[in-house]
Amino acid sequence: MSNAIIGIDKSGSYRVYAAVTTEMVGEAVRIHDTTPVASAALGRVLTAAGLMGIMLKSSEDKLTINFKGDGPAKQILATAHGDGTVKGYIANPYIELPLKENGKLDVSGAVGKGELTVIKDLGLREPYVGTVELVSGEIAEDLTAYFFISEQQNSSVALGVRVERDLSVGAAGGMVIQMLPGAEEGAVDALEKMLGGMEPLTAIINRIMENSPGLSESDIIMRMTEEIFAGMPDGYALQILEQRQIEWECDCSRERMARALATIGRDDLREIIEEDGKAELQCHFCLSSYEFSRQELEDILNSM
Repeated sequence: MSNAIIGIDKSGSYRVYAAVTTEMVGEAVRIHDTTPVASAALGRVLTAAGLMGIMLKSSEDKLTINFKGDGPAKQILATAHGDGTVKGYIANPYIELPLKENGKLDVSGAVGKGELTVIKDLGLREPYVGTVELVSGEIAEDLTAYFFISEQQNSSVALGVRVERDLSVGAAGGMVIQMLPGAEEGAVDALEKMLGGMEPLTAIINRIMENSPGLSESDIIMRMTEEIFAGMPDGYALQILEQRQIEWECDCSRERMARALATIGRDDLREIIEEDGKAELQCHFCLSSYEFSRQELEDILNSM
């Protein structure tokens, strides 16, 4: 089963990464119990991380997207691996903001002004780190700016999350189009025309689901990309190279938490043992809690 595609046009002018992430975003929203605007903000960042994850060459490669702004969201962070697994959190999941004048959720107001940092761990001695100022807080526009400024890559990023009246996620998805070296001018013109008239991704996904109830995300992503690129001239038609899966998965464990305790220093750990006699750590991503007894803390201390 796959909910993402990687494609390239016939002329080799542009590459496409696209995904339907309704189930993944819905899982994150359930875990973090987010308000609608927080759901939209977190969902966009998770979807973007998943798409950028499948751009990585190795399944073991990892990247982290970190939005830090002066808005009430404070921080939205997502980590993705090359195998398509994604996890993330929003520092303030209980944001309440009025809708914008157009009736849309105010994601930019939730994020505010600040910085976007992308960290890529590619198994080298030092990770790649790129930081840009936020353009708008709308996530997609900020990532478009990041690709251009930090990676010198002309890209178009579209992200969307539809939140229903019952606060569930009705539709979520994303698409990144990147121009390739030597791109033909005709392809650029055709893409600009297509993007200029394209509906929001969530509207397309929602319409597909309404017209064909019960479709899997694998079927929806294929129909979505077919519809979006249907009007491209034949010479620039999209060809699917690969189908991938993007899904929520938190890799936290008791062993990881024990290693985290070992990094706080002997004096601080000894103070916890003497004053509290135990410790409880919670994973930021999946909210799982891990409790360590006095004996376990002493074992960690002795092993340091």
